[in-house]
Amino acid sequence: MTEKKAKRIVLGITGGIAAYKAAEITRLLRKSAVDVQVVMTEAATRFITPVTMQSLSGNPVFSDSWDPRIANNMAHIELSRGADAILIAPATADFLAKLAHGIAGDLLSTLCIARQPTCPLLVAPAMNREMWESPPMQRNIDLLRRDGVTIVGPDEGDQACGETGPGRMVEPDVLAWTILGRVALRESQSLAGYHALVTAGPTFEPIDPVRGITNSSSGKMGYAIAEALRDAGANVVLVSGPTNLAAPMFVKKVGVRTSSEMFDAVKQHFTDVDLFFAVAAVADYTPASPQTQKIKKSGAPVTIELAPTVDILAWAASQEDGPFCVGFAAESENVVENARIKRERKRIPMIVANSALQAIGSDNNLVTIVDATGEYQIPQASKSQVARQIVAHALRLFTASARGNDANNKRGQIMATEKNA
Repeated sequence: MTEKKAKRIVLGITGGIAAYKAAEITRLLRKSAVDVQVVMTEAATRFITPVTMQSLSGNPVFSDSWDPRIANNMAHIELSRGADAILIAPATADFLAKLAHGIAGDLLSTLCIARQPTCPLLVAPAMNREMWESPPMQRNIDLLRRDGVTIVGPDEGDQACGETGPGRMVEPDVLAWTILGRVALRESQSLAGYHALVTAGPTFEPIDPVRGITNSSSGKMGYAIAEALRDAGANVVLVSGPTNLAAPMFVKKVGVRTSSEMFDAVKQHFTDVDLFFAVAAVADYTPASPQTQKIKKSGAPVTIELAPTVDILAWAASQEDGPFCVGFAAESENVVENARIKRERKRIPMIVANSALQAIGSDNNLVTIVDATGEYQIPQASKSQVARQIVAHALRLFTASARGNDANNKRGQIMATEKNA
């Protein structure tokens, strides 16, 4: 019997007071049988010693690009190759700026930039709240997200400077759980060969050329679902309404504006779809007769007649031999009960319920999964963490369903055909 290869994670530590928490992260990862390779910046060694991290990790600690222990003097290549993921905790403002702008100024930044495209990079920001909220920092975070870097946190709370607010590093147990979940999805490739379709974001229903009906959905939950499906090996198409988010790497993004355009895009990409996640906050109504010219202000009341839009999820669920459908219910009251009714009405196997007042626009989410067997609450966490749990739950139901069996047979036939070609 072949021995299963241990997971290997590079833990990068930069020079912030939260560096002491890296010791607990290392301990938790080692407890989960993970091989931890610690790489520190010079500044990090002022907060916690390499001797401490070597004792906890069981591996030599590296901080120098010219370390003679690496025979070919290419530590930035050797240390990242073969890693299942890289986690930077804490990630200081200075280090995040280096990553965002591709500055390879030390061993840790260089190995992050030189990592293979398939190696996930997660960073846990830790800094004063003023630094975190500053325009340069937020520009850098946006650049990192666009490059496919996963931002974990930060949390809000008491800070070493004596202030309170956002910027506190996420706690070690959450970070360990997050990276283990990310690696597990990537490693399992349980959806390799499957096709997933995701809708995300709001829609914009024009009243006239400059005005319209929309909502405050950021699209973050839908994009996180697309990333989780991608990490599980699926071929993902993301149909997105107008957002400020960059397309996740290795995900095909189709941009739309209106509910009608979203429906057309879903129909266009519906062939051979195995799983459909309807996450988008699609407008329920649209102006029946949008004006071709801007409506002039006259002081008199204006009446706009609204017509119902197509229920995209209901259409998808009604298709013969259609995909495994997962719905999302953003409710303002009786959240779980309304979601349960919606699931039964649309005859879908699973729906995710959350409070629209708390979830829309937020980086975090607290959801309850409702399926035929009951209700399962996922504790509040970042949307990327919640997305992975939603996808994992859907996979269990999908695998056990007749649709899953049919898709699995189809996948087996495709792989056999490719093998014999």
